[in-house]
This record gives sequence, structure tokens and C-alpha cells, in this order.
Amino acid sequence: MNTPAAKRAPPLGELVARLSALHPARIDLDLQRMHRLLERLDHPERKLPPMIHVAGTNGKGSTVAYLRAILEAASLRVHVYTSPYLVRINECYRLGRTGGGVLVDDDELRRALEHCERANAGEPITIFEIETAAAFYLFARHPADVVLLEVGLGGRLDATNVIDKPLASVIAPVSMDHIEFLGDTLMAIAREKAGIIKRDVPAICAEQAPEATAVIEQGAKRLHAPLYTAGQEWHVSVERGRLVYQDDRGLMDLAAPKLFGRHQFDNAGLAIATLRALDAFKIEPSAFEAGIVNAEWPARMQRLASGALVDQGPRGCEIWLDGGHNAEGGRVVAAALGDLEERVSRPLVVIVGMMANKDAGAFLANFAGLTRHIMAVQIPGRDNAMPPDRLADAARALGMRVESAASVEAALRSLARLAYEVPPRILITGSLYLAGHVLAANGTLPG
Repeated sequence: MNTPAAKRAPPLGELVARLSALHPARIDLDLQRMHRLLERLDHPERKLPPMIHVAGTNGKGSTVAYLRAILEAASLRVHVYTSPYLVRINECYRLGRTGGGVLVDDDELRRALEHCERANAGEPITIFEIETAAAFYLFARHPADVVLLEVGLGGRLDATNVIDKPLASVIAPVSMDHIEFLGDTLMAIAREKAGIIKRDVPAICAEQAPEATAVIEQGAKRLHAPLYTAGQEWHVSVERGRLVYQDDRGLMDLAAPKLFGRHQFDNAGLAIATLRALDAFKIEPSAFEAGIVNAEWPARMQRLASGALVDQGPRGCEIWLDGGHNAEGGRVVAAALGDLEERVSRPLVVIVGMMANKDAGAFLANFAGLTRHIMAVQIPGRDNAMPPDRLADAARALGMRVESAASVEAALRSLARLAYEVPPRILITGSLYLAGHVLAANGTLPG
């Protein structure tokens, strides 16, 4: 029976818009508002299952995806909080179930957000803070074996950093990004990321630049946190196309990750190292392999094989989607494209849209040796998106051939009118906001 229109709950988007108006700044790093709201909610963050906290500039979402897949393969119930979402806010909240987690449904998420809204009582709070409080409230109401918690921005002052004693603090690769909030040197940014390390709690760290490693080591030493660092306490490598992991407990020879790119071996290694550093879980090698093979994470070198948007591109083309938006993100995507080129050579076209606060030149420089054809587009619905002409100027400064298009759809239709001896390989990249638009337009909803 259909609900009468007058009694239907408003769309979640309307609720999120209302909550977004509670604080004028979308990003305002300060934990006082978060502590105030959690106290009014009777501290749901203290009633959670054991938690693994993950920070980093690039790769933290993929690392969380591997952790979830491995733990679920070991028959554990896993709550997961990640951000940002690509198409629907529900993607941020995965509730652990026996046999595999599910995204929270609209009704339960609405109730959780409205409960937090009432507790906040109209006081200033950022949208991410109230979304994070809702995650704690939701997860405290559902039994699970473990919570995976991804940092939103930075670490030290991130809204997620209100947990006193997680099982582990995990730091994925640190690089230059969000310098207006985190600092303009790698050491300053690493110091913010290392802010999630807790006293006596194991810290597991990906391979980093030396200056970032030094900062993280200092933070761990000060808090007496056992530190497990890539290249020192554990190692991951690619041998004959397989993932080989080794630490003082032994060696594992595993199948390659389904997620594409050499960097995904490193992300998978970080997840393995985290779980092997903990005594809380006894995970069999078969669960590690199943998790590595089955992990999924949308908009990270994701192949779009079919859909409404794909149908507008050149016949027989490959379309890849990646939400990379900083120099290091561009580097790993370019390396993955280089691997694809070695397997099957195709002309490469990069359709790119970025936010105005990103370094377009540093990002695009990674593709200068792979393509001379860049198509600059506007990210739809984002007031602070970078204008296509500014993107085009950055590409021209690198000696690239560049065109501007009104949208991704228009760019694909334009390419479809060209004559190719070999159908092209098309990468759509530059922003997770753009990636979300592409997935929605293609009909490929993350689940």
C-alpha cells in the first residue's frame, strides 16, 4: 500500500541540507562540538564493539574495504563508517550482519540523524560531525564484532577521533592535500594524521616518505604505541602477479586483489598487517585470500563496462573511473594506466573535473607521458568546482592537447564522433564528486 503523499517522510537530501545549515563552514576542525553532542547522546561512542581507526591521504578507503572483506570472510559482523559518499548518504553507514553487511536503510538513517539533530538543539555543528555522531548512535544499537572507522579529514581534530582506545590505529599513505586545513608541509600533514595514535594501542603504518615516517615514529614512541611499519616489520610485494606478504609470523602467498593497480597490493598489505598485529582476531589464510580477492571499492580504477553513460562513448571503448584528486592519487592512477597500456595498447583520453582548491597542474602532470588529449569538464552542482578554462590552462602548460566540454556526457558524445583506428581508453577522474555524478548518471549505484 502506498503512503499518502502528505504523510511521506521528506527525502534524506532535504534533511542533510537542513543539517548542513547548522554551521556556516563545511569543514571546521574542532572536537568541542563533537564532545558536547556525544554527551547529550549519552556517549554512544563508549558503547561500540572493538574499533579499528584508519587515517591517511590516499588509500584509506581501499584499506577499509580490504579489512571489511577479510573480516567478513572470517564470518565476523562488521560495522563500517566511511566518507564521503558518492551517490547516496547511506553509503557511509554499513551495518554488520552475519553473512555480510548491509547499507543502512533510509528510514533508520533518518531516525538516527533526526535524533542527533534534536540532541544538538540547534547549536552550531558541521554536517560531518552530526553524520559521525549518527554513525556512533546507529552502531551502538546494533551488535557486531568490530567497527571500521575511516577518518574524514586529517586525524587529530577529525570528528572520528573521540575514541579513547581503539584496537588499532592505521595510517595509509600520507601526501600533500587539504593544505589549507592540515598545513603546507608533509611533516605538518603527517603530524595531523598521526594524531589518531593512542597510548599503548598498536599503530600500523603504510610505506611513507622519510619525513612523514619520522613524525609518525615520534608520535608512536611518545605514546608507547607499538609501531608496525611497511618495509620494516612487514613487507608486501608482487611476484608472478600474486600478492606476497611477509612478517615475523611467516609468509603468505595470496591471489592478486580484484581492485586494479599496483597500489592496491600495498593497500591490501596494510589491511593484512593490521589484522596480523592484533590478538583479537584469529584469521585463517583462506579468509585473507577471500577478502583480498572479493574486496570492492567504487570509483577507484573502476571499469564501467555498461550503463547509460557508457552507451554515449565511442563504440568498443574502455571507460575507467577514479576519484583521485591530488598529485599522489594521480601518480598511482597513471601507473595503473601504464600497466593497462602494456597489456593492451589503446589511445588514452582523460576527462577531468576538479574542485577549485586542488592543484590541477600537479595532478595532470602524472598523465603527460601517457596522453596529450585532456577534456576539461565542470563538476555538476558544486559551486566551488574548478572552471574548465582554468583546468584547460593547467593542461596546456604541460604541453597537452585540451578541449573543454559542458559535461562528461557531452565529452563522451564528442569522442564518439571521432574516428579511431583502435577504440580509445577513457579515464574519468579528478574528484570523488565527479565520480559520484558519473556513477549516478550511468546507473551504477554503490551498494
